[in-house]
Order: sequence, then C-alpha cells, then structure tokens
Amino acid sequence: MEVNKDIVIVSEGYNRIDGKNAYHSDIKRLTLGTPVMEENKNMQIAMQIWKETEDGSQSIAMELPIHQVIDFMLLLSRTMLYFREAYRYPLLYNPDNPVIERIGVQGGVLPVNICIDNPNIDDDIKKFSQALSNLGELTGERMRALSHIFEEMEYY
Repeated sequence: MEVNKDIVIVSEGYNRIDGKNAYHSDIKRLTLGTPVMEENKNMQIAMQIWKETEDGSQSIAMELPIHQVIDFMLLLSRTMLYFREAYRYPLLYNPDNPVIERIGVQGGVLPVNICIDNPNIDDDIKKFSQALSNLGELTGERMRALSHIFEEMEYY
C-alpha cells in the first residue's frame, strides 16, 4: 500500500507524545482520510494509526471510522465525569443501578454502564478509578485542549 494514498490530514511524530510510551512508542503517525481497510469502505472518513514495522517502514495498525473515534470520546468523557463523583458510592457505583448515562446518538442510545457482569467489579473499579487518577496529568492536558477546540466549534 502506498503510504500517503488517500490521506488528507497527518500527525507525524506521534511516538514523541504517546502518553507514558512517549519516545518509546512504535506508533509513528495518526492520519485522517479515506478508509483503506475493507470493513470500513462504506465510511467516508477514517482515522488510521500507523506503526513502524521491523524493516523501518510504516503500515496501518488500526483504522476506525470517524464516528467510532467520537463514540469512544463520548464514552471516555462520560466515564471521566462519572469518576469525579464516584467516591459518593461506597463501592464507587450503585449495584442496583449501574447506568451512568444513556447518550442519545443516531436515533438510538450509546449506553454507559458499570459492567456488573464482571465478577471482580468491586476490585476492578477501585483499580480503574486509581488508574484514572494516576493518568490525570496526561488526560487533563488533552481534555483541556479538546475543550478549547470544542469551544471554537460552538457554531459548527
């Protein structure tokens, strides 16, 4: 595959800012453009994650349709907001009502729930909450940047 075919937007050097993997990441670039993977051909725009291969070239390691990228951000953002107040619950969640939110999209809903089917949820949610807290510096900076961009897009 031709490396830059169908790419419109590129972010080179992602390996230098890849969170705790910064300067050690094999993810070299992020791109937006026409989908190249067969399962995404019916989408108009996709985000590609490019990794460096053993021979030093780059290839697409993952491709997501743009709506799925935004859906992940919806899920993550709602989760982060939830955990700011989760300390109010003794178990960090309400076992009788595991629903965090139901976000209306595309005539349906994107449900955001605590996974009470997880047999270790009581321990795993504590670890998850602590991990979110530990990642606060990395995620906080990125969320502030995203917030500023969303403010600019107010009339989009």
